[in-house]
Amino acid sequence: ELPSTIIDLTGEKFQILRQGSIKEEDILKVLEDWDMKIAIGCDHAGLKAKNELINFLKGNHYEVIDFGTYTDESCDYPVFGKAVGNAVKNKEADFGVVICSTGEGIMMSVNKIPGIRCGLGYTDDASRLMREHNNAQVISFGANLMDVEDIKRRTLIFLNTPFSNGERHIRRIDLIEK
Repeated sequence: ELPSTIIDLTGEKFQILRQGSIKEEDILKVLEDWDMKIAIGCDHAGLKAKNELINFLKGNHYEVIDFGTYTDESCDYPVFGKAVGNAVKNKEADFGVVICSTGEGIMMSVNKIPGIRCGLGYTDDASRLMREHNNAQVISFGANLMDVEDIKRRTLIFLNTPFSNGERHIRRIDLIEK
């Protein structure tokens, strides 16, 4: 059994100090994610979950763009859903996360933006499959229906699942877009 891999991240480029079981290409994949920008927005019902998710994502080396809301005063979720969806569409962010009380209304707002697909991350499998099969760029959560630990885990599943790029999936996405 190989020892653990030790790397130095203090320079411009990482350096392997001791080669272990982790391959260089696996390290590169993780480091690519460090540059990933995540747009995030919520209404008042999703504020607490959003703030916890932001801290979690930053702790996992994601850059986060917070589109609000910033208080627990009643507000309109479409404003924040559209801001996140437009940031992804305009390539200001790689992916988006939106949160309201059920996840449904804010998801509907995001899905009104041409070319953007948003799904509800109600299970781990749904969070994976919306990326793998539908190439969704935004995931939605219901803060009143989900535990924040589930939201964190499902966000990482979503962000780390590649699109399968299969012919049937591309055909179906094309149909959605039409």
